[in-house]
Amino acid sequence: MATAVTRTAPTTRAWRNAVFVVFTLSGLDIATWLGRIPSVRDSLGASPSTMGLLVLGMSVGSIGGLTFAGHIVARLGARRGVLVASAALALGLVAAGVAVTLGWGFAAIWICLIAFGFGNGLCDVSMNVAGATAERLGGRTIMPLFHAAFSVGTLAGAGLGALAERLEVPVALHFIVVGVLTSLAMIVAIRWFGDDRHVEPEATDTSPVALPVSRWAVWRQPSTLLIGVIVLGMALAEGSANDWLPLAMIDGHGLENDGGSAVLTVFLAAMTAGRIAGSPLIDRFGRVPVLRVSAAVAVVGLGMLIFVPSVPLAIVGVVLWGLGASLGFPMGMSAAADDPRTAAARVSAVATIGYVAFLAGPPIIGFAGDHVGLLHGLLIVFVFIIAAGLASGAARERTGVGAGATPTAQAGDAHGGGVARLPSDVDRAVDATGTEETGTDATDAAGTSQKADADRR
Repeated sequence: MATAVTRTAPTTRAWRNAVFVVFTLSGLDIATWLGRIPSVRDSLGASPSTMGLLVLGMSVGSIGGLTFAGHIVARLGARRGVLVASAALALGLVAAGVAVTLGWGFAAIWICLIAFGFGNGLCDVSMNVAGATAERLGGRTIMPLFHAAFSVGTLAGAGLGALAERLEVPVALHFIVVGVLTSLAMIVAIRWFGDDRHVEPEATDTSPVALPVSRWAVWRQPSTLLIGVIVLGMALAEGSANDWLPLAMIDGHGLENDGGSAVLTVFLAAMTAGRIAGSPLIDRFGRVPVLRVSAAVAVVGLGMLIFVPSVPLAIVGVVLWGLGASLGFPMGMSAAADDPRTAAARVSAVATIGYVAFLAGPPIIGFAGDHVGLLHGLLIVFVFIIAAGLASGAARERTGVGAGATPTAQAGDAHGGGVARLPSDVDRAVDATGTEETGTDATDAAGTSQKADADRR
């Protein structure tokens, strides 16, 4: 007699580690494309504005992926979102590499980048929702560490890209190897993802947020839009370096192709260091002060790159730029996912706003680069970084929700090894004046829950 095989729920630690793997591989995929942009430009004989339009294809695909991601992740979960994304990433990257090497031209590469961008956008929302869930369950800030893993992947991808440029490895061969291997590894990693859709407040939650929350309703919340401004400014700070730093160092500071790719590696290394160091800083000082300092550091570093003619000092500016830009995006994602009931919808909305930077940024900076040079074209980024700093108050941590919340182990998991659930604020009700009152029923429910937890321990 055949017996049904059930999938064992992964431990929280295994889930978290799998998210780290997916972030790393996603970064490796992105940087594989970015590291070969000099070769792509040479193969097309393209101007800065033409390259800006080419990168726009990836941004268009990313917006499409983000648009569908909120629905896919809310209905099917982050695990299946990453599964679909891995296929799109492999297809787009491999096809783009073949199009470059075989000389199929601008239009063919542009179409391939749409598929690649779709996978990137979908993967971005899926892995951030999974990461935010792991952060809430862990009870401490770890989202910057997930994004540090992404930066490690981009660092590895940029390093391989610089090496491939020096060795003149065909773009098709490079992209096929990386695209296939990373997508297969993602498929293996997500076996340890839990179901983020089932990590939600308890049924006794008395907070005023109605369930279910419409995925479009979050767009009417001012906090969503302000967090979107933070992510928009910091995404442009990060994305403009990814898209234009190698070419800016080549055209503005006289470096060769491999040197331009190497400076991108320096930027990504600074991003990685900033994200690793950022978690304890955020836990100690809070998101808002860290965001404001980050914006100031990014502005100083970008100014050094643009206005200081010395290459060594410009590289110091690149380091400061990378450090300043490192924490904005992950803190924005954490802020958007503070409430697990609206996490998928708000992360999708905020990421969509942020990806406007990737959609509009490349052609605008490329157009400016045709007229004033790429270095001075990067002055556009200043305005958006300052706007992100001014909007930083919207990322303030919510009391009782988010990374600081203490997870409660499920029954049968006395040591906290299983998939945890967040405790809801069942003992509080907020009246119309904003003051907190204690309800008798809620207090009884909370006391029963605490006693059960004590029995399990």
